[in-house]
Order: sequence, then C-alpha cells, then structure tokens
Amino acid sequence: MSLDCFRRGCVLPYGRALRLACTTAFALVGLAAVTSAQTSAPAQPQKTQPDTAAKAPASTALPSARSILDRHLAAIGGRAAVLSHSSTSAKGTLAMPKAGMTGNLEIYGAKPNKSVVKITLAGVGVVTEGFDGVHAWSVSPMTGPMLLDGKQLEEKKFDSDFHSELRDDSRYSSIKTLEQTDFEGRACYKVQLVRKTGGTDIEFYDVATGLKAGSMTSRETHMGTVSGTTVESDYRKFGNLLQPTTIRSQISGVEQVITITSVEYDTVPPSAFDLPVEIKALVK
Repeated sequence: MSLDCFRRGCVLPYGRALRLACTTAFALVGLAAVTSAQTSAPAQPQKTQPDTAAKAPASTALPSARSILDRHLAAIGGRAAVLSHSSTSAKGTLAMPKAGMTGNLEIYGAKPNKSVVKITLAGVGVVTEGFDGVHAWSVSPMTGPMLLDGKQLEEKKFDSDFHSELRDDSRYSSIKTLEQTDFEGRACYKVQLVRKTGGTDIEFYDVATGLKAGSMTSRETHMGTVSGTTVESDYRKFGNLLQPTTIRSQISGVEQVITITSVEYDTVPPSAFDLPVEIKALVK
C-alpha cells in the first residue's frame, strides 16, 4: 500500500503519557488509510452525540466544572499521586481497523512539559513527534523532518504539560459545566475548557464513576485545523494511578484505536527527549 493512500487522514494525539495518546492524532496528519478524493464518497457529517441525548432535568442543578474535574482526579488516584512522578513511559498498539493496519506505539513524557510519541507502522515506517521544552517537531515518511511553529508549537507545549491531569485553573480562561448528556452510551457531564493559549476543549466525565469518558478537540496541523472525538475506557491501575487503556478516536472520518499494554513511571532517561539529528539540522 503506497503512502498516497494515507494523504487525507491522521494518526492518533495528553503531560501524563496517556493524555499525549489522545492528542498526538492531530499532529500526525497524513498517515491514516483512506481512499483518494477521486474514488471516495463525500464525507458524511459525524454525529458526536445521539439525537436522543439524555439531559439532566432543568430543575437539577449541575455540579461545578471544578468539582467534576477534581472528582476525576480523585478517582484516578489523587493529586498527590499525580505529583509523585517525574516521568512516564507507555507502550501499546495503534490500529486503523478499516485499513487493516496495526502498529506499535511508544509514548514518553517528563515534567515539566517534555514529550515524545513514536509509532511504527508496517509498510509505512516510523512516525515520531515530540516537544523538548523548547522545540516542537515531527518526522514522518510523508513529510520528512519538520519543526513546528506558531499555533502548532503553542498547542504542542500545552498538550505536553506533564501534570495536565490536574486541569490547573492557570491554564484556562474559563471552565464550565454545559450539561448532563449521553456520550457513547454513558450518562456524562459535558465540560467546556477554554484554553488561555486559544481554542476550546470539550470533555465528558462519567456521572457514575467520575472518570473521564472522552473529549472533542481541535488542533492545528500542517494540513490545517483537524477536529476529532476520542473515547477513553478500560481504566486499569498502573502503580498508584488509573489510566485508560483503550482510546478510540474518530478524526476526519477515520477510526483509530490505541491500546495501552504497559505504563512505567520515573524510568525515562533525559536523553529520550533529545532532538533527532535531522531536526537539529533545522534548528537555527
């Protein structure tokens, strides 16, 4: 299968390593298996919620966004557990079911805001992207080495925050509970987070468990703004923290599935975030 077949898609992107797994998708546009524009049917609008969404009665007061975010934080292990680590590494697989493609996935994160994601796809090659605290970059068979700047650089810095699970107020101009609704068959609180760097993230939190169920986000890529929906499930405890181990995304009509098989803390060497040689050549 030639690389031309991947031109219009995106391979699935949070600083906890699993957050990166939910946002890297937008940074790696160009590697999802989709048919060419000449042969594919017109894209159909993607519904992000069922038309029969179950909303909370008007008379029921919604919990504050801060309390919803803090409940999730407590459910995964608590603030102290999040702050107890200085680095994270995760391994697993990334699959695009309709294209019959599966690859290996490696994710590395370190405080305060360093990240690297590496995806190896058979027949395509290795796709790597990262942020070393200063430079945001990507290397792929489609684009070669690229330094990111402008909005892409700002978003990569934001997404690489190692303690992003805290949803610290200093990162947002506003956070607000919008409604209780149905998200992927689960009753969830829908929370809007407006980033100080620009842009808005919508997140869904399970009413019953408090755990994050998914999100709707947009990120800038070299092919323009890309929006997608992710669903997080199958939480599993690694060390002192719960992490979602299945992350499904719909981006530009392409389904991608990340399965996390292992997570380790505080074992990532500083050299893991060194710029690749081909990226160093681009740094002025």
